[in-house]
Amino acid sequence: MVIIRRNPDGSIASQEGLPQEPTQSHPALANRRGMQAMADAGRAVPPLMSEIATKINNAKDKPRKLKVLKDHDSVALRQVLKGAFDPSIEWLLPQGDVPYEVNDAPVGTEHTVLQQEAKRLYLFTKGGDSTLSNNKRETLFIQMLEGLSAEEAEFLVTVVNKKVNNKYKGFTGNLVKEAFGWNDNFMKKE
Repeated sequence: MVIIRRNPDGSIASQEGLPQEPTQSHPALANRRGMQAMADAGRAVPPLMSEIATKINNAKDKPRKLKVLKDHDSVALRQVLKGAFDPSIEWLLPQGDVPYEVNDAPVGTEHTVLQQEAKRLYLFTKGGDSTLSNNKRETLFIQMLEGLSAEEAEFLVTVVNKKVNNKYKGFTGNLVKEAFGWNDNFMKKE
């Protein structure tokens, strides 16, 4: 009698003293890694930050607004919202409307998402990148807006102008601080 031991990934473990043949897996059979790959491939794109802001705007009461923020919590969302509400963050961009061409491509095609672009927002803040000239900084910002969908670009402009609560009712700095456990300096409470 031969005892067959399996590795965690489902392949047959090598047994000393026994001749080993390369194990071939049938393509219709999936191991854990294959199942995870299929699950990852089937995942939808995370919601756009403008959609999250709209959900907060449409939520009827504070607990529902908090739930929306907590359900969509991510590093990128925290970065963007910190830039929107933290008074110590100064944007080195002109206030008001930004002259850019709106990306008319349908959502999900031919545009970037703010979730990924958030890591570049430091370029537009005081203390971020002092080597950039104002002209270059503004050009990069316009390029970023033109790459985003129309809704996300509009949301980012409201973030930079620190007017999120004007467009999305109930979306306040206090709500964000409570949702993420931040103190008055928009830092994690100790």
